[in-house]
Amino acid sequence: MRITTGENISIALDAVWSHRIRSLLTILGIVIGITTVVTVSSLLTGLRQGIVVFFQEFGPDNIFITRFSGDPNGRPKQKELRRKPIRPEYAEIMLRLAPSVESVGIQLFVPSMMGRQVMVAKVPGFESDRVQIASVTANMFEIQPRNLVAGRFFTAEEAGRAAKVGIIGSSLAEVLFPDSKAVGRAINVGGAEYRVLGVLEPAKGGFFGENSLDYQITIPLDTARQRYPQLDNFFLTAKAKKGMRAEAFEEIQSILRRMRRIPTGADNDFQISTADQIIKQFDQITGAVLMVSIAISALGLLVGGIGVMNIMLVSVTERTREIGVRKAIGARPGDIVFQFLTEAVTLTGAGGVLGIVLSIGVTLLVGVLVPSLPSQVPVWAVATGFTVSVGVGVFFGVWPAYKASRLDPVEALRYE
Repeated sequence: MRITTGENISIALDAVWSHRIRSLLTILGIVIGITTVVTVSSLLTGLRQGIVVFFQEFGPDNIFITRFSGDPNGRPKQKELRRKPIRPEYAEIMLRLAPSVESVGIQLFVPSMMGRQVMVAKVPGFESDRVQIASVTANMFEIQPRNLVAGRFFTAEEAGRAAKVGIIGSSLAEVLFPDSKAVGRAINVGGAEYRVLGVLEPAKGGFFGENSLDYQITIPLDTARQRYPQLDNFFLTAKAKKGMRAEAFEEIQSILRRMRRIPTGADNDFQISTADQIIKQFDQITGAVLMVSIAISALGLLVGGIGVMNIMLVSVTERTREIGVRKAIGARPGDIVFQFLTEAVTLTGAGGVLGIVLSIGVTLLVGVLVPSLPSQVPVWAVATGFTVSVGVGVFFGVWPAYKASRLDPVEALRYE
């Protein structure tokens, strides 16, 4: 008597359901493993998407030159402290000597804490200590274009005479001017007063959903140099001609090495990068985090797989007479193997589905509790999680299924 595939699956599902509490306890390791890896993948995917958008807004054709690596506002590495500053004069030299470069903008970073005092932005009745000052040349608005919700950018003439004017980010405008009438009004930042010329649209992307550009006030470079003559942390942004970023990168690097007298074979004493390179570095970091989560998940899957094998061996012993009866009425060894493999796969597959559902729930909960932390459940993580859980069932179910198929029907029928 032949047993159809549908009947085999039905028998396997009935066996799992009849011991559902035992089955649930058996697959806990798999649930934990799949939940961990899918949740981490979801959070990292959302975070990466925000960062990619963040750096793309800095311009796909742009090349960034700084004195130190890492965050320009952060603490530099100890070995980089001896580096010579990047000089604003480099911009004109690069523009003259690099034929692939279209324009070069200059930015001076003003620390958010001067001495021991935190920078504060004030207007009558409101203030914020999250403000940052960015001072740029007027051409930076063309090199890194951004849209305004109100007002205008400062002109080259205003920048040239060091006018005390500024463009503020959307979040800063919301905090200081809740009536949405910021343009033309005065704002005191770090003890100096500036007239607001425009308000920028919310910046795209960011780290953990936050974008520091939304809390910036952008003032002319010469205005900042007069106000903070001791600062020398300049940042250059070179815009390459269309389709010539690679050539521009090599030209700028060669020019800077000559100007700074770096010997052949020695490392650069400056940082030069593009948005793609920065994103690649971030991918290396997130890749390492993901590998750690996979290693942790693998332990859970291993524990779950061993539990499945153990419970399937117990099931074979408990159902010895059933196996004997099935063989006596015509079930082939392959039918028995398929039945018990289906049981094992059903167990681990259910664990995978439950882990995926839990991970989606955790991801959505994190999005609600921490809106600044972007999250997105990637399809590949869901598919991989389910496939792995099924694979665990196949791998750890082979031996019990094979053992069941090798039982002698006469001995099995005698078993009590």
